[in-house]
Amino acid sequence: MQTKRSTIDRLHPEAQLINEGAEWLKAGELVAFPTETVYGLGANALDASACAKIFEAKGRPQDNPLIVHVCNRVMANNLVESWTSEAELCVQHFWPGPLTLILPKTALVPDIVTAGLVNVAIRMPSHPVALRLIEEAGFPIAAPSANLSGKPSPTRGSHVWRDMKGKIPLILDAGACEVGLESTVLDVSGGVPTILRPGGITKEQLEEVLGEVRADTPSENQAPKAPGMKYRHYAPQGELLLVSGLRDRVVQRMGQEILRGQARLKKVGVLCTLESASLLHNWFPDLLFVLGSKDRPQEVASNIFEGLRLCDERRMDLILVEGIEEAGLGSAVMNRLEKAAGKRTQHI
Repeated sequence: MQTKRSTIDRLHPEAQLINEGAEWLKAGELVAFPTETVYGLGANALDASACAKIFEAKGRPQDNPLIVHVCNRVMANNLVESWTSEAELCVQHFWPGPLTLILPKTALVPDIVTAGLVNVAIRMPSHPVALRLIEEAGFPIAAPSANLSGKPSPTRGSHVWRDMKGKIPLILDAGACEVGLESTVLDVSGGVPTILRPGGITKEQLEEVLGEVRADTPSENQAPKAPGMKYRHYAPQGELLLVSGLRDRVVQRMGQEILRGQARLKKVGVLCTLESASLLHNWFPDLLFVLGSKDRPQEVASNIFEGLRLCDERRMDLILVEGIEEAGLGSAVMNRLEKAAGKRTQHI
């Protein structure tokens, strides 16, 4: 399949390009498009055959549910059997934005979208291109991240191009995504609201509106209740080691790992905070990528996947990543890094 990559204005999307994307979606094809979180790989959420193409293009496990994107409340109401009071508060305070809600689905939602679960994951993105595309298509769009399954999520159109070229007909490229991490997934189907995946809306923000909010830890043996819960995600090609703790100790350990790696003729890449960059530079890694200041977790969050993908482009054999404090958005940052590292994590 020939893939077209079209540059589109983020704030004022060109009608011709939006129409082209909508026509492909109406024809049952896939379109990659930007959201404020990451790029999505979209299909008509009401068309089971179209949604099946998402799993095929990504190599995504069939038991991993998809998030359904809507552009207004009427569209959302058609997908949700009943709204809890907590869900209503979330819509009022956080939509449009990086918050996905888990709610009982209606019969309109195909089982392939929810992996056979009774609940659907639904959100209203804030990105103008995403909203216009959904509106023009006239139906909700199911869209996981537009990358090969398990690899770092795409935060630029160029990332999508590398993973999806030849697999889909159209990529709408609006440049870098603002948030850079996937949405928070919150179960508000009943009982205490529970975070199934941390993301762009923090636990603290949710607690201000909802009161008690829990965080769920999935079992390896259970089917995922929401995207991103079970499988290893975000992994670059090289071996990744995540090191967190006191800065001086982290720098010393990462420096030692740089020397060990290079002694084994490995190309070593380092992803670190601004505060540690000058110190780690003295150990002469093959690649040094500054994620941002430890005091600005939003900056770090928006650069994680960019850094991991750069390591792939430069063919780093060993990737050392500095962790940050697990508070606020830092919790979502560390969630992604821990999934990328698997069991290769050190806290010192």
